[in-house]
Amino acid sequence: MDAMFNTAISASSLPVLLLIIGILIYILGKGADLLVDEAVVLSTRMGISKVLIGVTIVSLGTTVPEAAVSVFAAVKGRPEIALGNAVGSIICDTGLILGLITLFAPISLKNSVIHRQGWFQLFAGVLLVGSCIPFFGDIRVFQSGGTLPRQMGIVFLVLLAVYLWGSIRWMKDDTIDEKDDETEQAQWRVVTTVGKIVLGSGMVVISSHFLIPTVQASALRLSLPEGLISATLVAFGTSLPELVTSVTAVRKGYGELALGNIIGADILNVLFVAGASATVTSGGLEAPVHFFKLLFPAMMGTLIIFRLGIHYSGHVFKKQFSIMLLCIYAIVTVSSYLGIAA
Repeated sequence: MDAMFNTAISASSLPVLLLIIGILIYILGKGADLLVDEAVVLSTRMGISKVLIGVTIVSLGTTVPEAAVSVFAAVKGRPEIALGNAVGSIICDTGLILGLITLFAPISLKNSVIHRQGWFQLFAGVLLVGSCIPFFGDIRVFQSGGTLPRQMGIVFLVLLAVYLWGSIRWMKDDTIDEKDDETEQAQWRVVTTVGKIVLGSGMVVISSHFLIPTVQASALRLSLPEGLISATLVAFGTSLPELVTSVTAVRKGYGELALGNIIGADILNVLFVAGASATVTSGGLEAPVHFFKLLFPAMMGTLIIFRLGIHYSGHVFKKQFSIMLLCIYAIVTVSSYLGIAA
């Protein structure tokens, strides 16, 4: 099937390729939505608080598309797509999604978990950039680029386990008993929920599997580096679960849940997405020159502005910082497609 699909992709025109990407991204989003929704249902039946679900399970669920795309890219020998998708997703999550939801809705910053995880979010970004700099080799990253080594990928996964353990421990005091009348339901209802979780995971994995060669072919048609394509179009598509989840949470009055979801997703993009992708490759993930000239500065810019926004906004995130986040996202997107810093 792979050979037939690759042959069809190679013979397709750019509009057809973009249509296929759109369809696959749609399936990715729907699969992630199903995965997250059913995980929430299952967790609610187990009596886990919705705040804890947002920080851990929802963030993990909405990060599955990024992880699936990046790991498949790394396995297929396309490490630039793997790292570009992780970095681009952070830029999209923080710049676009956080910028939008904090611009149009008053998001409370009273929860101490937001402040604590906000610092870890910034630390994860710094750790990713620092890990890609070859301190024991040619450190002229603006001329030769860098690499995220496989060893650091393993370190990221260890830090992921520590982060998840710490998040659950920190949130224990906020966990309340939310079991409802559906907690003790018939066994077939539980089986149905588990089956939907498996179905959602399958939709994400299969669509991700076919998304890689399509992005590859599109990059060739556009004469643009694959890393830039993955950092914009694919990163936005795989960030749709975060966007939909966050907008829905804000609309229902759960602004802190939306904020926690994005912060958690950013952390997971470094520790889970980049970590897992680097671990499955022998040579690590390539970080070409344009990462250091454009993508890494844009990623760190959004994380720093968001951190400053939390620090100086008081109880509600100020719209000035929201506008700055949106401007950075717009600048990096336009720059990517114009080939600036490529």
